[in-house]
Amino acid sequence: MILSDVSITRPVLAAVMSLLLIAFGLVSFERLPLREYPDIDPPVVSVETLYPGAAANVIETRITELIEDRISGVEGIRFIESSSEDGRSVINVEFHIGRDIDGAANDIRDRVASILDDLPEEADPPEIQKVDSNEEVIMWLNLVSDRMSVPELTDYADRYMVDRFSVLDGVARVRIGGGQSYAMRIWLDRRELAARNLTVADVEAALRAENLELPAGSLDSEDRQFTVRTERMFRSAADFARLVLARGDDGYLVRLADVARVERGSAEDRLFFRGNGVPMVGIGIIKQSTANTLAVANAAKAEMQRVNAGLPEGMAIKQSYDSSVFIEGAIHEVYKTLFIAIALVIGVIYLFLGSVRAMLVPAVTVPVSLVATFLVLLALDFSINILTLLALVLAIGLVVDDAIVVLENIHRRMEQYGESRLVAAFRGTRQVGFAVVATTLVLVAVFVPIAFLQGDVGRLFSEFALTMAAAVAFSSFVALSLSSMLASKVLPESARRARLSQGVDWVFARVRRGYHRLLLGALRHAWLTAIAFVAILTTALWLLERIPDEYAPKEDRGVFYLMVTGPEGASYKYIAGYMTEIERRMMPLVESGDIQRLLVRAPRAFGNFEIFNTGIVINVLSDWSARRSAWEIMDDVRERLADLPGVRVFPVMRQGFGARIQKPVQFVIGGGTYQELAEWRDTLVEKINADNPGLVGLDWDYKETKPQLRVIIDYDRAAELGVTVGGIGRTLETMLGSRRVTTYIDAGEEYDVILEGERATQRTPTDLNNIHVRSERSGRLIPLSNLVRLEEFADSIRLNRYNRVRAITLEANLGDGVALGDALGSLEQMVKEHLPGNVIVDYKGQSQDYKFAGDSIVFVFVLGIVVVFLVLAAQFESWVHPLVIMLTVPLAMSGALLGLYLTGQSLNLYSQIGMIMLVGLAAKNGILIVEFANQLRDAGKPFRDALVEAAEVRLRPIVMTGITTAAGSMPLLLSSGAGTETRVVIGTVILSGILAATLFTLFVVPVAYDRMARHTGSPRRVRRQLEEELAAQDD
Repeated sequence: MILSDVSITRPVLAAVMSLLLIAFGLVSFERLPLREYPDIDPPVVSVETLYPGAAANVIETRITELIEDRISGVEGIRFIESSSEDGRSVINVEFHIGRDIDGAANDIRDRVASILDDLPEEADPPEIQKVDSNEEVIMWLNLVSDRMSVPELTDYADRYMVDRFSVLDGVARVRIGGGQSYAMRIWLDRRELAARNLTVADVEAALRAENLELPAGSLDSEDRQFTVRTERMFRSAADFARLVLARGDDGYLVRLADVARVERGSAEDRLFFRGNGVPMVGIGIIKQSTANTLAVANAAKAEMQRVNAGLPEGMAIKQSYDSSVFIEGAIHEVYKTLFIAIALVIGVIYLFLGSVRAMLVPAVTVPVSLVATFLVLLALDFSINILTLLALVLAIGLVVDDAIVVLENIHRRMEQYGESRLVAAFRGTRQVGFAVVATTLVLVAVFVPIAFLQGDVGRLFSEFALTMAAAVAFSSFVALSLSSMLASKVLPESARRARLSQGVDWVFARVRRGYHRLLLGALRHAWLTAIAFVAILTTALWLLERIPDEYAPKEDRGVFYLMVTGPEGASYKYIAGYMTEIERRMMPLVESGDIQRLLVRAPRAFGNFEIFNTGIVINVLSDWSARRSAWEIMDDVRERLADLPGVRVFPVMRQGFGARIQKPVQFVIGGGTYQELAEWRDTLVEKINADNPGLVGLDWDYKETKPQLRVIIDYDRAAELGVTVGGIGRTLETMLGSRRVTTYIDAGEEYDVILEGERATQRTPTDLNNIHVRSERSGRLIPLSNLVRLEEFADSIRLNRYNRVRAITLEANLGDGVALGDALGSLEQMVKEHLPGNVIVDYKGQSQDYKFAGDSIVFVFVLGIVVVFLVLAAQFESWVHPLVIMLTVPLAMSGALLGLYLTGQSLNLYSQIGMIMLVGLAAKNGILIVEFANQLRDAGKPFRDALVEAAEVRLRPIVMTGITTAAGSMPLLLSSGAGTETRVVIGTVILSGILAATLFTLFVVPVAYDRMARHTGSPRRVRRQLEEELAAQDD
């Protein structure tokens, strides 16, 4: 081979080539970004519209449907999900991964701007952001002070901190958790209003008329100009209390203080946020949908250090919950695994070769190949993440393989033929050059098709695959250049070896003799090998049926959440009592050291204070080494909270893919009216309860149980008395809800002035009777009880749509040992059997990812096998030889499936990628035997003798490469800490698959070659024939 020839004759050139690869690789490593997974976060744009006081069904028809219809034509939309609830419309639009998020957001803004005039006047303008509106906070910083109240802390955070964190790269928005923003609260007393012949509308009109700041022109003298302004007179509660509303008959000025209680309070005090039992204000960082979690978290931490230095005395920002801790921990663990694997592989090589100098030859390929791979990662705009690092861990066992094959052949020539190390290196590398290139091409051929995968899975694993392909390609280059050159320089001429290695040699000699006998027996009784082959395939199919199927293995991510849901219509006081009780029961886990931070927040949702029946508990766990497994802690929590009667509590572990805090089963039924959907849901729930396929904590997002009062206006009577429907509606909105009427300025910041009725006087439906409205005809006050009657009914406060169709989502956790694929399959079957044909079935979250991933993985698997077969056919110039080699693939799969079955693991993304890897790894061993057998046949040896000698000679490199690959995967199996679950899965597949492939290859390939390839020739036969015929013509 030209490369090995040049490297051996020009050793300095060979060394320089490898040193250059290392130099450029290290520079690339410095410039590569660090993240948890490849950049697979889809661009998500949300449109949020507030319409205070409006019912969910009004919001659906007046806002949500209008906006959905307008934006649905934007390019690259993957799906649209919307929710209409009392007072708020939210639409989330997810785009295909390749779509630029800035372009997508601008397109949405343009479309929404064109329908602003069609939206209700009272609705706030739609707010468009580059983030999923359901997106969770990636990091909570707690603001604490021993001298300030919660409203004061909130005001400080709003004024001085939110903006500083908002401008950081990748931050979408900054939430204030438990924040109570200042507002001027005016609590109206309905009786005092009626006594003074005033209505709510009179108070609103007076506030709007008096609390003004207007430009009043200017005064121009000869030399100067003075701007004239009429300043606001109302700056404090006392100022607002003096506001004159009317003049009485006796000349008395009726002031606001006479009919209302005025105070500087908080816009909403029905919320709390506590950390380990201490009330505090949380600063929550939410990243943009495509931003890098690790980079955003690090930037926020750095900003926190800068802000902390300048805070007033007694105030501090403390880090509380940080989702990047798991990412850093997992990446640290993979690095640790990487170095252990390198040590193990080098140890195995030393054991087989018995000489430090001989060990150096394959060992140098590891750092050169791995470091050079970073060059490719930078060129392809990849990142250093858990998957690319896992690829490097698995590549360690592979990158030494080529060098081992080269070295073993040089070593054999020195011992058998007595050649000097220079001659042996020259001839030995030439002899195996074709096999090295063939195995490299096969491995690259397996991995490259993965790069053509579409969607999340494609982005996820193309980085893994191309990292592996680059490492293997570089290892082949290094094996034929640096390794062959080093062998010609440093291999010991004498056969002195370490005593342990002599023992290994002695064992190997016996193994080789035993293998020789067994191989001859297998060749004589080929039918036995055929029966064993069929039996193994049958077992593999049986195992495939038995192994559960899911999207990704469950991970202990160091933090879990308790989702608390009370009955529909529950008050803040009700949920706050339960949240306090949950906190009390959870505190022993903080004291025992299992939980580091216990963050309790109610209500769960931000921004919409119409709904109080939810809460969330964020449990930040201690380091993995200092506590029990998260799953044990979650079971413990379930037991502690099982007897709470008035709320439902579900522990949820957020997963790496799909990343939302939600249950794995997200099954959507759509297509009818909400009444029809509710009937279909009830049917489905009834069937699930009768025959549960392993679902735990089943819930749904359409609950028609929120108690509501319908105000029915006697229109004729109202018209007769001169009262408008708008007047009644606005009066009720102000008294029972709250109405932002105007604003005031304090220390340079603007705050709302909010009107609301005294809550203590409006607790029952009959309290509506003594609210008064004014007749526009007579000017008199008329009690509402003369104009309206109330009807009680129950309805859902949230109406959801999915892909522009009304929909209900059933969600559930999975029971122990239940796989996501099985659960979804059971639900689909129930829909087929029990629901009408016009039901539209869809999926969200992890369920959707699983459905999309399953199809594409099968495609890649088949494509990988086909590509490998064709690459081998091209190399061997035969259709039979590749078929012989490919027979090892199902054997490796059987081993991998057996490993998963015995260890109780599932078929998921990681195990499937491991199996695709096995296609190349299994074929590699077969290539070594078939290629050498062809060489010996070319040299004139009889067919059977050539086959037996090829199998025997290649036994040692096959076993060595098998053991080094297995050794490279061992640290994955034995690792602990963050991300263990995913590493164990891929380690199990590679270890069990490679052991099975190594064992079976040694018998199946020779027997198949003996039976199928007897009448085939070598790749050079046509050229030899052509040369013979040309020579005959010339003669």
